[in-house]
Amino acid sequence: MNHFVKGNPDLCIGCRTCMIGCVVAHEGLHIFEVDPDSYNFNPKLSVIKTAAITVPVQCKHCENPACMAVCPEKCIHLEKDAVVVDTDRCIGCKTCVMACPYGAIEIVPDSRNRVQIDGSPRMIANKCDLCIHSKRGPECVRVCPTEALTLVTEEDLEKEAADKRIAAAKALAEMNGA
Repeated sequence: MNHFVKGNPDLCIGCRTCMIGCVVAHEGLHIFEVDPDSYNFNPKLSVIKTAAITVPVQCKHCENPACMAVCPEKCIHLEKDAVVVDTDRCIGCKTCVMACPYGAIEIVPDSRNRVQIDGSPRMIANKCDLCIHSKRGPECVRVCPTEALTLVTEEDLEKEAADKRIAAAKALAEMNGA
């Protein structure tokens, strides 16, 4: 089973620290040394703010990812309990964007400033990869000041399902007067 990050809108304050942590985790600290106008800030998640809710939205690392199924270059694959994009192979066709039910993929300029044959910026798919390159896990979870983000694993889901079954059995027993 793939892991994923769950956001709690009751705890999220919309500070976007998760977005900064994501970019630093993938690009390094040099982003603080470059001209902000010359840098493409492309976190792999988005914080959504409305009048009623604030919460980060990111890839749910589906078991049968629609994005992976439709990718004509087969550059989306499973790796270490995550759905990952091979950006070297991505052609920026946007098919994955259309297939994702969560809106968790966007097409962005290549962070390595590679260009197309015609000189235009090379565009690639950008989505959460659970920071699989890091031993610390998802940086967004680690840096969130309100602990609004949680990494969900298979064990977490099994425990939650078991707890719900026990609660349902207890409620049924109470209804039957046991």
